[in-house]
Amino acid sequence: MKTTTGMSKLHRTLLILCGLAIVAVIFLPIWRIELDAAQYPEGLELQIYSYKLAGQVEIINGLNHYIGMKTLHAQDFIEFTVLPYIIGFFALAFIAVGLSNRRNLIYILFFAFLAFGIIAMVDFYIWEYNYGHNLDPNAPIKVPGMSYQPPLIGYKQLLNFGAYSIPDIGGWIFILCGIILAYCVFQEWRQSKKQLIA
Repeated sequence: MKTTTGMSKLHRTLLILCGLAIVAVIFLPIWRIELDAAQYPEGLELQIYSYKLAGQVEIINGLNHYIGMKTLHAQDFIEFTVLPYIIGFFALAFIAVGLSNRRNLIYILFFAFLAFGIIAMVDFYIWEYNYGHNLDPNAPIKVPGMSYQPPLIGYKQLLNFGAYSIPDIGGWIFILCGIILAYCVFQEWRQSKKQLIA
């Protein structure tokens, strides 16, 4: 049963489950950049967690040195300091909204989650842009007019490397939770319209 200001039991349960799933995102890789080239038949991989970088970071840093890119170190990114707390906040927010049974709160949660997703992707693009364009002029390998910005998402050819930028398991959980939240918001909005008519 649902009051005019409350949510359905199904939607509340989904929100709580999403909140629990988002907790796991803190400890799982969120994004991955894969590099494929003939000299690395098994490929190279950079995994981005909420608090660290993993994968073949040192090998990638060695390659970046030759083309003048800055080396990657987790301590250089403030994002790795604040991101676990932001993710933890949203995990608690999903659970709290599900437990509160207040329909107006799900709308606030949706727009906050959407804004965070947009800001995160813009921040990631800026990070990639800076690393791919701010090159050391004294680098051993210089290609006039060439930049090495990885794709925000998808595939891009960078010299003899093919770069793939895709969500990792934590990122897919985040996306799935966003889809489930959007579904719950839409259904709750439809129900609120029906109750107004009734």
